[in-house]
Amino acid sequence: MKIGLIGDSLTEGRPGVSFFHLLQKQSPHMTFVNLGKPGESVKSLHSRLTKKKLENFDLAFLWIGVNDVYSKLLSVQAQPVAKDHEEFKDYYQKVLECVLSSSSSVITVTPAIVGENINNVSNKEIKQLNTLIATITNKHANATTLNLHSVFEQHLSSVKSSDYISTKVLRVMKDVLFYKKPSRIDQMSKKRGLHLTLDGIHLNSKGAQIVADEYAAIIDQHQCIDKNAIK
Repeated sequence: MKIGLIGDSLTEGRPGVSFFHLLQKQSPHMTFVNLGKPGESVKSLHSRLTKKKLENFDLAFLWIGVNDVYSKLLSVQAQPVAKDHEEFKDYYQKVLECVLSSSSSVITVTPAIVGENINNVSNKEIKQLNTLIATITNKHANATTLNLHSVFEQHLSSVKSSDYISTKVLRVMKDVLFYKKPSRIDQMSKKRGLHLTLDGIHLNSKGAQIVADEYAAIIDQHQCIDKNAIK
């Protein structure tokens, strides 16, 4: 099975711990293609996909949207973002159509969190975008949604996290340069009072394992479906 992972820095795996590498170790017999790009927004991803056609995939995971919220907290925007939810909806629909044209099945993955305080303003907007994503996805027979926000919300509901979010671009760059080993990433995460992320966005070991497990469960389901279809 050939699986495409399309998204931003969370998919690429920097900064923070890479769930992609965990997936590769868990399923060495699968072919995974990492198409994550740092700072990617729904608009910039659309631009990327229209310039270069995707490979053909048996299954593709589309995880995009967090930077359309997170970038509002940053002094510098790496990529252009949707001006409002209507524009986000339009571009997401176009992106999904691009991915569907090259994939037998697509899993749209909702943005997880912007900060581990699940009641903050950013996470309230994340929930709104997730509703839009689910609505768009439901219009397509060969696409389904993985609500990662709900998964993270459930894990964070029983712990007390800090409000820490990296909002300085220089701080994020330093995390990329100096925190590469999972042990160091987890130490800094703990120092900042966080449980699933390094900086409120990017994953620590626990957060990466949660994402890898969610992806793996879906991959297993699709394998079972394919085997039954052959029978």
